[in-house]
Amino acid sequence: MTQPHGHFLDSMQLPDGVTRFWLIRHALVEPAARLRLYGSLDVDLCTETLGLQRPYYAALGRRLPIDAEWIASPLTRTHKTAQAIFDAGYGPRDLTIEPRFIEQSMGDWHDLPHGDLPGKLRQKAHHFWSTSATERPPGGESMLDVCARVAHALDDIADRNESRNTVIVSHGGAIRAALAHALQIHPDTALRFSIQNLSLSIIERIGPLWRVVAVNELPTIAD
Repeated sequence: MTQPHGHFLDSMQLPDGVTRFWLIRHALVEPAARLRLYGSLDVDLCTETLGLQRPYYAALGRRLPIDAEWIASPLTRTHKTAQAIFDAGYGPRDLTIEPRFIEQSMGDWHDLPHGDLPGKLRQKAHHFWSTSATERPPGGESMLDVCARVAHALDDIADRNESRNTVIVSHGGAIRAALAHALQIHPDTALRFSIQNLSLSIIERIGPLWRVVAVNELPTIAD
């Protein structure tokens, strides 16, 4: 029988042997940090939410492949999110730190109250992000910069982990950058994606091309 053209997903299960990335945004950060522009600052998770959401960590762990390499950004909130998934039933794994998956650096604007940011901007802010994709805060980086470093990291890991699964615990900006790379779209367009805390997005590299399998998939638990 002649095989159909294309890599179609005709089953409920994703096939093995594909270079696949499972991108998880970290859990909710502590309340005081959410009042300010924390960007790539090393703020902590919300302790109360961390405890209440244990069933969601377990559900997320069940969704993830067991045979994956685990990677996180250098920030504590990604490490603790990964550890919460391990502790909720996934089991212990080594965690590789990759600086290129850190959140956008806001430079001199770090720790600025959100209400004070508009007076600092030189360009109109994006409707769904603190800045436009091309705005580079003093001493920081633009989303264009984030997209460039995330793209390089994904390509490097895809070469190293060809035909394997990689779980990356990262940040909203970096995951949008990964989607921009997979879809070959401008960061301004990628910023229209909603990437919620504890959401899962899945991308694959097949040959020289990338495709998107899922975006902002939230863990669900039985009633």
